[in-house]
Amino acid sequence: MTKKLFKSVSRSASAAVALSLGFALAGCGGMPNNRSLESLHQPVVQRSLYTLDLTTGPGGLSYAEQQRLAGWFEAMGLRYGDRVMIDDPLQSSATRAAVEASVSRYGLLLGAEAPVTPGYVNAGTVRVVVTRSKAHVPGCPDWSSNSDVNLANATSGGYGCATNGNLAAMVANPEHLIQGDGTMGDTTVSRSTKAIDAYREAKPTGANGLKESSTSGK
Repeated sequence: MTKKLFKSVSRSASAAVALSLGFALAGCGGMPNNRSLESLHQPVVQRSLYTLDLTTGPGGLSYAEQQRLAGWFEAMGLRYGDRVMIDDPLQSSATRAAVEASVSRYGLLLGAEAPVTPGYVNAGTVRVVVTRSKAHVPGCPDWSSNSDVNLANATSGGYGCATNGNLAAMVANPEHLIQGDGTMGDTTVSRSTKAIDAYREAKPTGANGLKESSTSGK
């Protein structure tokens, strides 16, 4: 009887130890391992191409084709950050001017060279290409680091999700997340800082000496 009781107690103790070890290992399974301050979840930019083929003539685009193009732009919701280019085998200046006029209504410029698209553009046809980019942060939110144990003193798995997710959602042109804005044109920001730059670059009033004045009134 005593031997049976001893075996039963030993089995219970072994089961308890195994269960506690299992819980410990389960807790370590969600332990973070990123020891840097660089987030594991970075914005990813996805680029999409949209095309529309229009019939051209000696004078460029007819009024009906211009209406088609305007309706397509409106349906696309053309906006800042989109890039518009044309693929015209005839390189007609009249066709380009007609497309530029439609694009300018949205405050955009017509690109110089269109990307390669599927299919063949026949003479007498122009292909309008709209490139649109979208940014998102995959894998967020990340709750994989669910362990209270942090032996590596690492950041959590979801570290940076909020900041990078907000950045991807708010950036006006997602392409700037890849290579930035390399243009130095006349933008709204550069115009608004002209007064500040003029104030900072102005010479001090005493740089050329003080003006002599007389107290006699002569």
